[in-house]
Amino acid sequence: MSATTTLEPVANPRAPLFRRLPVVSHFNKSVGLQRFMLVVGLVLTGIFLITALAAPLLAPYGFAQLSDADGSFPTQQAPGGKHLLGTTVGGYDVLSRVIWGTQTALLVIIVAVVLSIFAGVILGLLSGYIGGWLDRILVVVADAIYAFPSLLVAIVMAIVISGGESSLFGGIMAAAISITVVFIPQYFRVIRAETIRLKAEPFVESAKVVGASNIRIMTRHIYRNATRTLPLIFTLNASEAILTLAGLGFLGFGIEPSSAAEWGFDLNKALADTTSGIWWTGLFPGLAIVWTVLGLTLVGESINDLNDPRLRGRKRSGRKDDGGPSAAQAAIELEVRAQ
Repeated sequence: MSATTTLEPVANPRAPLFRRLPVVSHFNKSVGLQRFMLVVGLVLTGIFLITALAAPLLAPYGFAQLSDADGSFPTQQAPGGKHLLGTTVGGYDVLSRVIWGTQTALLVIIVAVVLSIFAGVILGLLSGYIGGWLDRILVVVADAIYAFPSLLVAIVMAIVISGGESSLFGGIMAAAISITVVFIPQYFRVIRAETIRLKAEPFVESAKVVGASNIRIMTRHIYRNATRTLPLIFTLNASEAILTLAGLGFLGFGIEPSSAAEWGFDLNKALADTTSGIWWTGLFPGLAIVWTVLGLTLVGESINDLNDPRLRGRKRSGRKDDGGPSAAQAAIELEVRAQ
């Protein structure tokens, strides 16, 4: 999933630090439908994060728990009573599995996206600043990686890392590494393009004149300006990471229920239940995937729209037209003056 890189909103440098944070500054600039989409995305994403962090407190049972003081859990029990969302064919509590599954999804997002950003930023800085044969080689490699589907790489990594066994470490690392390999070219391209543009700016030329080393120029002058669009790409890639993990589990290469809870694997085990009219074992894990991906996507797409001052101006001009300069033009002029 790619993102459109446009001008990023420049927050007022005199505003408090909290109001200059990426999501907060975008919220302050949003209006109408843009604000509604951003708020809905933030609410869904917030629920996902809170559930993942507070899973031990929210889940009524453990992710692999099959009994309590009253005895073993019934299998395929309909929602109600002690099991609000019912039980699976293996006797697991569906609500607990859904809640604990947020932790697995969050771990994959953190490992995969952080590794992608780390590698992509370094390679993009080196390629864009140094150029030459290194730039040509890295560009060719980045283009070639797009030929490999992320899910296929994930299956191969699952076999290589854990020998096909669905352990917690093997499942998370297989999905994380495959996502990392596929996402690195996205961060690489964005940072490379920004680095090529920034290295021709007067402040970079001035740093060279005073004798600053290449490492200092890349880390102190180019890095901060080239990484402004990373929050946008992060939100879009986080949703794709969850889909890759779910697809891996659905195909049978996910994490065993005795090791951790994973929504895709639960969907795989619920396939046989649908023909028997047992809908709850697959419905709720599926809804968890849809709502989480929807929340992250809405946040990412809203930030993408708000990064373009022309789109922000168009929304504002539809609200008020006083006969003066268009709001879109005023927004663009504000961006230019702020830089």
